[in-house]
Amino acid sequence: MGDKLSIKLHIANRIYPMKIERESEEYIRNAVKQIEGRLKFYEENYAIKDKQDLLAMCLIEYASKFESVNNKNVVETDVFTEKLTEIEAILSSKI
Repeated sequence: MGDKLSIKLHIANRIYPMKIERESEEYIRNAVKQIEGRLKFYEENYAIKDKQDLLAMCLIEYASKFESVNNKNVVETDVFTEKLTEIEAILSSKI
């Protein structure tokens, strides 16, 4: 493992101290920027001012996207495995 880095993340007017791998810092900071952008979007487009509710909406959005990507990967893996099985059967019959 690499060096641990102590950082403070500012999300929804709160500070979250974290210890992270140094090489993860850029990804984490980019994620925070995306979260802040989505929070601003929800705040501007919905009649919700409570930061906790806005964070929950953001979390639901990202979790559903994550689930969608995971499901797509499972389906693609199944199709890929099926094709490999077909190729293996063809090769076995030729040997």
